[in-house]
Amino acid sequence: MHGDDLARSTQRFIKLLRPENAGAMAATAITWLKAPPYLPQPRKALRPFPAAPASLGRIGALEVKLATEKRDVRHAQKLRYRVFYKNGTAVADAATLLARRDKDGYDKICDHLLVVDHAAKPTLSGKQPVVGTYRLLRQELADRHGGFYTEHEFDLSGMIARHPGLRFLELGRSCVLPRYRNKRTVELLWQGIWNYVRQHDVDVMIGCASFEGTDPNRLALPLSFLHHHASAPEEWRARAHPSRRIEMNRMAKEAIDPKAALRELPPLIKGYLRVGAMVGDGAVIDYQFGTTDVLIVMPVAAIKGRYIEHFGGSDAPRRAA
Repeated sequence: MHGDDLARSTQRFIKLLRPENAGAMAATAITWLKAPPYLPQPRKALRPFPAAPASLGRIGALEVKLATEKRDVRHAQKLRYRVFYKNGTAVADAATLLARRDKDGYDKICDHLLVVDHAAKPTLSGKQPVVGTYRLLRQELADRHGGFYTEHEFDLSGMIARHPGLRFLELGRSCVLPRYRNKRTVELLWQGIWNYVRQHDVDVMIGCASFEGTDPNRLALPLSFLHHHASAPEEWRARAHPSRRIEMNRMAKEAIDPKAALRELPPLIKGYLRVGAMVGDGAVIDYQFGTTDVLIVMPVAAIKGRYIEHFGGSDAPRRAA
């Protein structure tokens, strides 16, 4: 463990202990106590890794693929630690600090989408470095192992019950190294997700998307914009758990400057909206990660045709072989 990482995390922990932050710390503790365990003991053997080849697309030196072995997952966890904890606002516990990896029980049952750079210097293990990742959890596996991660923050039961014949896929733990945060990497990730969706006949994508910061008053403009302009209709609505719910409707619709609100939306949320996603009812503050989360709901049937053609059409130039 690097001394700088330990010092930075220690400073964040000390900051949480200050009197003015007592409320936030208490809320975090209550959340940890109330939250269900990450995963119950699996009742069935864990699903094996996808058989190679697992490539889902390529643009130049960048390739998007699925993790095929445990060390691939470890590389994704190290990237997540670097983005969320080392360079981000997440507060690491002792185990995370020692491991220098962001990990939880869901990693064992999820598929891990990786972007690797074939032009970069290989790691000490001889692998090309992982520069971007997404975690994918299919409904049949979530049902078998205690539910979706998102259900810690949002009640999905009603929405899923209203669509018993559809297959849901959870997208989570999205992160990309700063120097790769460009259109090409984002397009490649979406190409990988779309090819995965088609392979597994997925009907609906869901997941949490985050704003940096835990003060909803500072996020009043973008949260209110999402409430007034992107709320899911009742058929697709899922609500934040009452004990954790933060009101998104913080400004009157006529008081919102849409252009200013769009500038304050994180690129990931803007990308979801552009494709055709909707948001759930209420936001949730995640004090561990230092974020304010909203629920993204994206039925495949609602995705705009030009994006389907771009990322997965029959003549898409970057479609995986």
